[in-house]
Amino acid sequence: MENEKGLIVNSLDEVFRTSMIAYAEDVILDRALPRVEDGLKPVQRRILYDMYEMGLTPDKPHKKCAKIVGDVLGKYHPHGDSSVYGALVHMAQDFNMRGPLIDGHGNFGTVDGDGAAAYRYTEARLCPLALELLADIDKDTVNFSLNFDDTMEEPDTLPGRFPNLLVNGAMGIAVGLATNIPTHNLGEVINGTVAFIDNPKISLKEMMKYIPAPDFPTGGYLICDDELTEAYKTGKGKVKIRARVNIEKESGDRQNIIISEIPYQVNKAELLRKISELKEERKDVLSGIADVVDESDRNGMRAVIKLKKDTDAVPILNFLYKNTALETSFNINMVAIANGKPCQLGLLEIIGYYVNYQREVVLRRCKFELERAKERAHILEGLIIAVKNIDEVVKIIKNAENTQDAREKLRKRFSLSEVQANAILDLRLARLTKLEVVKLEQELAELKKRIEELTEIISSKANQW
Repeated sequence: MENEKGLIVNSLDEVFRTSMIAYAEDVILDRALPRVEDGLKPVQRRILYDMYEMGLTPDKPHKKCAKIVGDVLGKYHPHGDSSVYGALVHMAQDFNMRGPLIDGHGNFGTVDGDGAAAYRYTEARLCPLALELLADIDKDTVNFSLNFDDTMEEPDTLPGRFPNLLVNGAMGIAVGLATNIPTHNLGEVINGTVAFIDNPKISLKEMMKYIPAPDFPTGGYLICDDELTEAYKTGKGKVKIRARVNIEKESGDRQNIIISEIPYQVNKAELLRKISELKEERKDVLSGIADVVDESDRNGMRAVIKLKKDTDAVPILNFLYKNTALETSFNINMVAIANGKPCQLGLLEIIGYYVNYQREVVLRRCKFELERAKERAHILEGLIIAVKNIDEVVKIIKNAENTQDAREKLRKRFSLSEVQANAILDLRLARLTKLEVVKLEQELAELKKRIEELTEIISSKANQW
């Protein structure tokens, strides 16, 4: 309400109700949480769609990230450039994504916690896997909405031809909500999805034969029991990840502890520094450690804990598991946007939403292709009539006063539609040979067969599955 000085005075309660709730809703639905259909947050979806529009497919050269970031900001995502570049970098990092969606060229950061180079130095293009998310987007498979300034349209979701939410997982913090979805093996998730389509009443126990556990890009071992089953059932739980470690024997009764894989999202440099610090602080337990060396190279990870002569590696290893990030916990919290609101979803629920969405994508694609096939068949029928009666067609066109007159006379003589008549008038002379007539008839026969197939799919839910 307005006071005597002309100032608008509202209670804090009212301000929270009108402003905070709207802000929270925007952060939850349009920023921090992924959609269950394609497993993407808005900024990720906008980057992939913009790169697709720019033609940055795997067969094309890389383009400067500065150009991509600027294009995304100007067209779809009016926020800070760091948010766009940060999301782009994340989708290119093979130690964060189980299946990277962007092929980065240059320094895109490391597992040691090094940041990516500035976007004026790096280049990117789409990975083949990203094209599966974007497949058939031009065939009316998804809904589009106006962008922030109403000058163009952007997709609400991508067609998502593989279950990206489970494959690449998600991490985000909204207002009062957070999500932490682990990554999974692409082949296992697809097998599980197919099993769900074959049997929508499949039990979680049966599903876990196909998708036994998360599969993290940095490797390591999963240590889990009934907690994982509970996490897959309810969408909330915890698993332990332990580094892959081997004990190598050296000459002279020496042993080395070799770390070849580390838990997901653990900084390798920080981990080795922590081990070095503990070596000095806890000499009562770790006096047997001689040195900690990082021998990682382009061929893979290899960190070596060198032990002194006659030192037993097992108690040292057990101490390090307990006191360092050689063993960590991953808190599973599977929250995604489903039916327009944030939901905590179990494994079967995520797959259920995904397959129903895919059936809708298939149905919409088939309807689009059917319309185009019918349009093309209609034109071919007119062209075949024209080529078979070419002498008469040429005579009509030759004697016509103008294009409009020729069109009308052709329509009247051969009972053609306006579209067919226009196609005949646009016909090139080179297509009047006998061979071209055969080609037209073959194309029409193939189209009619395709129309039958598409009609069967559209009319049958079983065929859509």
